Amino acid sequence: MRPFLSLSILSATLFATVHVSAQGGGPFQVAETGRSFARLADAVAAIGDGTGTILIAPGTYRECAVQGAGHISYRAQIAGQSIFDGGICEGKAALVLRGRSAAVDGIVFQRMAVPDGNGAGIRLEKGNLNITRSVFRDSEQGILTAQDPVGEIIIDQSTFSGLGRCDRGLGCAHSIYIGDFASLTVTRSRFERGNGGHYVKSRAARAIIQNNAFDDTRGRTTNYMIDLPGGASGMINGNVFVQGKDKENYSALIAIAAEGRQRSSNALAISGNDASIAPGVDRNTVFVAVWGDDRPTLGSNRLGRGIEPFEKR
Repeated sequence: MRPFLSLSILSATLFATVHVSAQGGGPFQVAETGRSFARLADAVAAIGDGTGTILIAPGTYRECAVQGAGHISYRAQIAGQSIFDGGICEGKAALVLRGRSAAVDGIVFQRMAVPDGNGAGIRLEKGNLNITRSVFRDSEQGILTAQDPVGEIIIDQSTFSGLGRCDRGLGCAHSIYIGDFASLTVTRSRFERGNGGHYVKSRAARAIIQNNAFDDTRGRTTNYMIDLPGGASGMINGNVFVQGKDKENYSALIAIAAEGRQRSSNALAISGNDASIAPGVDRNTVFVAVWGDDRPTLGSNRLGRGIEPFEKR
């Protein structure tokens, strides 16, 4: 199955340059109480250790917030028209999340940068996270996490564009970089125009990466499409990959256990994907490269010219 790109994502892109000033009692409304706040941080504090939804009016904001407790949903009133533009908390991200869980729906994160090169739309430090219909663009990282071995991350119908970097003598940043979590699920999303690093780098024990588009044709000095540096179980299925010309490392599209085997990848199934090299680029590469003795299950994948299916390294 080819990746499904919803009208919500297209809408988010169309409204990406719209700058609307929120009006009324404040652009951040706690749905359960009806109270509105001028600052996102105040709305988060009002929910505290409880459960609540913050409705975000259309607008472009230099806001950020730290969630230290509770279950909070951050929801754009109109998907693609609530834009967080460069506001950073704790030198980390627009949203720094270490509560019990968080959900993000329909929000655009852009132009996130910090001195250590890891500026992100979202920094997840613990808890579960569910992201839908959101856009991360033109930043150092889209999503960066710490470690939570019981935490689960779900990303659906979202776009990651113009992210990543490997410069200034700092460690690389990536479109998505997930630490030691229980699971990562990425579905029906688009990755494009990377500026270095990998598009998806995940140390989660289980990875489900399904029905996404990885378009590297306008990438600059990028690396792997998917990097599972310690190995993982799960499934990589139904994705479309196009490797571009400007690569720092073009030796593989999917890399497994490149930084040492932390867990078995024998229960990782890779099938139903479509991989090619961009037109006009003459090179050879490998679809799946594995460091060590594990052997993921490779089903039927459609591979274009110059792409070998598997290599042990």
